[in-house]
Amino acid sequence: MGAQGEHDIEGLSAASICDALAKVHDHRAHIIDLVTPTPGEVLFGRAATIRFFPNRRDHHSAEDRFEQLLRAVAGKGHVLVLGAGGHPDQALVGGKKVARIEAAGFTGLLTDGRLRDLEEIAQFDLVAYCGGEAVRAAGDEVTPLAANVPVEIDGVGVLPGDWIYADAAGAVVIPDTDVAAVLAEAHAIEERDAAAVTAARLGLKQ
Repeated sequence: MGAQGEHDIEGLSAASICDALAKVHDHRAHIIDLVTPTPGEVLFGRAATIRFFPNRRDHHSAEDRFEQLLRAVAGKGHVLVLGAGGHPDQALVGGKKVARIEAAGFTGLLTDGRLRDLEEIAQFDLVAYCGGEAVRAAGDEVTPLAANVPVEIDGVGVLPGDWIYADAAGAVVIPDTDVAAVLAEAHAIEERDAAAVTAARLGLKQ
C-alpha cells in the first residue's frame, strides 16, 4: 500500500514517522508488540473508533450492539480502531465480524485486544494489527459500548479522524492536522538515514 489518497507513504516506516511526529508533539504516539496475520502488509488510513467496556450486570448490551455501532462509523477507506477497555487479553472480534468490518468498507483494523481466526483473516483484503490471537469467543469480559469516541490503545490515545500507520515494527497515531507535514518530514528522515548508512558502509565521514 503505497499511498492513501493524497498521502504518499511509499518507502516510509513506523520508525521514521515516529521520529517525524516527535518533532511536532511530545506525547507518546507509538504502539509496539503488535501481531498481524499478513506480515509485510502496511496499514494506513484515517481512524474510526469503537470503544469496548468491561461487562456489568446493570449495563447489558444487546447481541447486535456491535452491528449498530459498526453502522454508525465511517467505513470506506478507514481503519477501524477497537479499544479493548482495559482487557487486552480478550478477543474482541473474530473472522465473521472482521468479514463484516471489511464489507462495511474498512481497509484496516487496529486493536490492543486479541482477534480470533487470524489464519482466516489473512485471506481478507483488510489489513489487521492486534495484540495477539485468542481461541475463546469474545464477550467474556468486555462488550462494545460506543462509536466515534476517543479510545486508548496500549496507553496511546486515538481520536476519530487521526491517521494510523502500522508495519512490522509497530503503529503510529498521527493527528489529522499534522499528517501532511509529518509524512513529508518522515520522507526527509528516510533520505538522510539512507545517505548516512551508505556513507558509513563506504567508510566516509558525514
